[in-house]
Formats: sequence, C-alpha cells, structure tokens
Amino acid sequence: MTTTRALVAPSAGAPFEQRTIEHRELRDDDILIDIAYAGICHSDIHQVREEWGKAIFPMVPGHEIAGTVAAVGPGVTSHQVGDRVGVGCMVDSCGECEYCKDGQEQYCEKGAVMTYNGRGYDGEETKGGYAQQVVVSERFAVNIPDGIGLDEAAPLLCAGITTWSPLRRYGVGPGSKVAVIGLGGLGHMAVKLAAALGAEVTVLSRSEAKRKDAEELGATSYAATEDAENLKPLRSSFDVIINTVSADLPIASYLRLLKPLGTLVNVGLPPSAFEVPPGMLIGGSRSIAGSNIGGIPATQEMLDFCAEHGIGATIETISADQVDEAYDRVVDGDVRYRVVIDTSTLG
Repeated sequence: MTTTRALVAPSAGAPFEQRTIEHRELRDDDILIDIAYAGICHSDIHQVREEWGKAIFPMVPGHEIAGTVAAVGPGVTSHQVGDRVGVGCMVDSCGECEYCKDGQEQYCEKGAVMTYNGRGYDGEETKGGYAQQVVVSERFAVNIPDGIGLDEAAPLLCAGITTWSPLRRYGVGPGSKVAVIGLGGLGHMAVKLAAALGAEVTVLSRSEAKRKDAEELGATSYAATEDAENLKPLRSSFDVIINTVSADLPIASYLRLLKPLGTLVNVGLPPSAFEVPPGMLIGGSRSIAGSNIGGIPATQEMLDFCAEHGIGATIETISADQVDEAYDRVVDGDVRYRVVIDTSTLG
C-alpha cells in the first residue's frame, strides 16, 4: 500500500485531524499524483457535516485536485511522470455504457465512482484530495496546461466544469446575454467563462457589495436583488440565466428576466421545490433546467480554454491547519472566491 499524509474528518462535524492514510498499490492503469493544491468546495462541507444524508467516516474530502504525476502503472499511456494533472469529482465509471462512450461519465449507468465519500466497484472507500498524494485511474486525470498555475487550476476541476457545462450546452457565445445569480465560488467562474466566450454578462447579487468585483471579473452590468425594483428593467433580457446559489429564491421573478426561448439553469441545490406558474413557461417557451458537472472530455476542453484565455479561479491559499476555520468562512460567504489548501503544509 502507498501511505500519505492527509486531513481526515473522523466523524460528522468533528474538527479535522492530520493522519497517515493508505492508498492501493498502482494497478495497471493507475497513476500516483503528488498533490500540490486542493480546493474547498461547499459540497465538501455538506458531506463532512453530513447535511446530505449518511456519509462514510473517517473521510478525506476534496475533489478539486491539482498536482504532478509521481508514478504510473505499467499500462498507462496518457500520462507520464512529471505531467501536471488534475482530478475532479469522479475517479471511475464503467467505460462501457452509452454515456461513458460519449464522454459523459457523470451519467454512467453503473454509477460513477465519486472521488471521496464513495466506494469503488471493488467496495473500497474512496479518499479525496485533502492529502499529499492520491491514486486514480489514468482515465480520470486531465492535463493541466502550463498556462494555468496549479493553485488557480484546482477549483476549475469542480467550479470550473460545473459552470462551463451549461454555458456550452446552451450555446453561449458572442451575442449571448447571460445573467449569473450569485457571485461566489461557482458564480465568479460563470462570469469569467461566459465573458471569455464573448457573452454580455450581468451579475445578480443580493447587495451592492460585490459590484466592483463583478466588473473586474468581466461582467458588463450588475443588479442588487435585495430591491425587487432593480429586476424590473431586466425583464425579457437574457438568453441564459445561471443560478449558482443553493438558497431558496423567488424563482418566478427570475424567470421573467428570460427572453422567449430562454433557459434558467440551476447548478446550485436549493433545499425547497420551485413554485412556478406553468403559464410563465409556456407563454414564452421558457425552460428551467438543471446541470451536473461535465465528463472528462469537457473538463479537458474547459482547462484548455482557460489556459488559452488566461483564466484561473480567484483564490486565497491556506495551510492545512486553517481548514476548519475556512469551512465556517465559506458558509458565511466570507471568501473571495475559492479557498485552496496548500498540501505541502500537511505535517
């Protein structure tokens, strides 16, 4: 077995502990990655605090992983030692169903294996990126181009691909008008990517506090939603609205902002069901949609696009002993805009 230092959540809501953990020996198609940085996603917090149902403990979270290849299995052909690589939300899939063959591994009919708080097809628990090393199949490691720092690349493996997927699916490009609800870890990436794709981007945020940030990230306009009057001039304005928040919203108010044939896409996960008058959808052929992460080909496409356009996540870097505090700050919305752990600080 390969051993490495990691941050471990021993039980739901308990403070992290630094421990030595074990990974499997390299299989034929495995690579061993020396992790440089691991991003903190809000979903890490939900799972560590067991807010999404029963979880597997002890848990090593983290699905925004960036580092370099340290060793390869004998059958590996796509990576070599020294390559800069990233790992996102998945570490395995069947590879045989129609979705896997189409590069949409996240919809694997057998069930994609999640990077942590999951079990592989062999029954072994998966361990994530809050560690100094990880072992994964070469199929689920993507190349990080030289144009992106590993620290700024780590959050792209979740926040980046989560927002890239709907932007690409709904054809966002020059001439598109896009609104982004919420300017946090997901929202700031949606703004950067949509602007780089050539869209005209409006940020819809609760207060005026992030107006300057939104403009610096690439937004051309901004509206503070705490005053409902600010939304009225925006009615029938947008082709696509990306909702990145996980709070309950008066969703009908936002649907009014769509042009006919427009789509409101949810990448956040609000706790309550939406209440929408059917006529509001039918009258303008408007749609409400959800969007998951992307598959491995889309993730590579997104990273290549980011390198070409000089895009990375806006981050603040912390040491391993600051993660508990960082979790509270993420929940409080006190982060600009993604926290990244420097794994070299693990003892």
